[in-house]
Amino acid sequence: MVEFVYIVVALVLGLAARLVKLPALVGFLAAGFVLRGMGYQSDAALKEIADLGVTLLLFSIGLKLKIRTLLRPSVWAVATLHMAATVAIFGAASFGLGRWGLPFFGGLDLPAALLLAFALSFSSTVFAVKVLEEKGETASLHARTAIGILIMQDLFAVVFMGVSTGKVPSLTAVAAVAALIVFRRALIWVMERCGHGELLVLFGVLVALGGSQAFDAVGVKADLGALFLGVLLAGSAKADELSKTLLGFKDLFLVGFFLNIGLSREPDPALLGVALLLAAAMPLKTVLFFALLSRFKLRARSALFTSLTLANYSEFGLIVAGVAAAGGWLPADWMLIIAVALSITFVAASALNAAAPRLYERWSAGLARFERPERLPEEQPADCSRARVLVCGMGRVGAGAYDFAEKRLGGGAAVGIDSDPAQVKAQQEAGRRIVLGDATDPDFWERTKGADQVQYVLLAMPSHGANRRAAEEIRRRAGEAMRIGAAARFADEWADLQKAGVQVVLDFYREAGAGLAERVLEQGEPSPGAEK
Repeated sequence: MVEFVYIVVALVLGLAARLVKLPALVGFLAAGFVLRGMGYQSDAALKEIADLGVTLLLFSIGLKLKIRTLLRPSVWAVATLHMAATVAIFGAASFGLGRWGLPFFGGLDLPAALLLAFALSFSSTVFAVKVLEEKGETASLHARTAIGILIMQDLFAVVFMGVSTGKVPSLTAVAAVAALIVFRRALIWVMERCGHGELLVLFGVLVALGGSQAFDAVGVKADLGALFLGVLLAGSAKADELSKTLLGFKDLFLVGFFLNIGLSREPDPALLGVALLLAAAMPLKTVLFFALLSRFKLRARSALFTSLTLANYSEFGLIVAGVAAAGGWLPADWMLIIAVALSITFVAASALNAAAPRLYERWSAGLARFERPERLPEEQPADCSRARVLVCGMGRVGAGAYDFAEKRLGGGAAVGIDSDPAQVKAQQEAGRRIVLGDATDPDFWERTKGADQVQYVLLAMPSHGANRRAAEEIRRRAGEAMRIGAAARFADEWADLQKAGVQVVLDFYREAGAGLAERVLEQGEPSPGAEK
């Protein structure tokens, strides 16, 4: 059974990629090449799966779209300027290489060279999200900046996909969009009543496919419908939960997309050579990102970490190349070349992101020369003076720890730290003393007034990796002067935190159970009529 072979090979090579600290999609691309070498070819069923993966990807992007984030100059201006510069530089270089007769470049006229450069200007959303999640940095400034830039790039791609059909939206199309906006409240009403399980998944798939088919029916690029429906639902109470619920399904269907690329043809030596050339050009994109981010007031550390997160080619670039190839504007061979170059840059970017803290420590003095004197609000000096307790991470767990410390030690004893501006604003409105900052950032502790006088640190960030890195940084700076506590869900996390210097590690679930029993039992014996 062919489908079974696809799954086995994709699983084995995806797992192999994961074991060597690479994104699994590198293994999926390799699986396509291996299957092609075994004599298999792409078929209609795999193409349908690949198309569904792209549709769910666009719908998920719409669900996460926050206009407020995109309006920051460090996001929209950097994304726009970087894409324009990359298209100009890579387009001119590709056209020049074609004039010199380099394989695969020879058939490119100037419009095709610029279109190729456009496909190469994207960075990978899938890679960035996976790396940031594994490092526990999704709430940090550099993570939010990187994701914002990626969403801007995705929007550029969607605009390209929308105009690639050459159709002008009709009045019917405009009426369809208006109708969807009118029905937004009804969609949200249904979503809120789908619970948290399979009904929510079914709702998400139905809306994504429904939007796609509705746009296709009125002569607009189908994938735009999925994105538009996602944007309509963004900001609602369950949009984030829906995005997380669909994540596994979206990734599963995208496996078909990556397999389909590898199955298109076998890479020959000339093709591999061109892919290596494209991979060798990646440092130019990375340096350009760093230069632009520094000019838009990011500190050297944030600019470096953001640039390394974006130091790769993108699966969305593959989608753009596929649209261009289908339209006859770009030779189909370039899809495979970009896929191989993408895999190479994923390998390199994985190593660079793992080494990012060490690279910053080594290069910090030189990189600091590129900083501007102005600072973004997230990177302003913080004041923790007179605090005895610092609570890092002010979600529900952190807020509870903060309130207990205030009650036990007296008002003004605790200060909260969180890297999410929305969370900081909400906690300040609730009357808590909280500062905006990233507890994993070495520079945060250097610019924070009164941090060296703190006696207790409670690590309540949602990511185990973030808690561990914050503990290591605090312990490196303060030695044994501070008492650090944290909660963990799994046994391997307990040992990891203790190794990082955390003296008190609580079993999250055991403590929740003990707290529940304490709250119930402290009410005393039930009244005689309570059991009726």
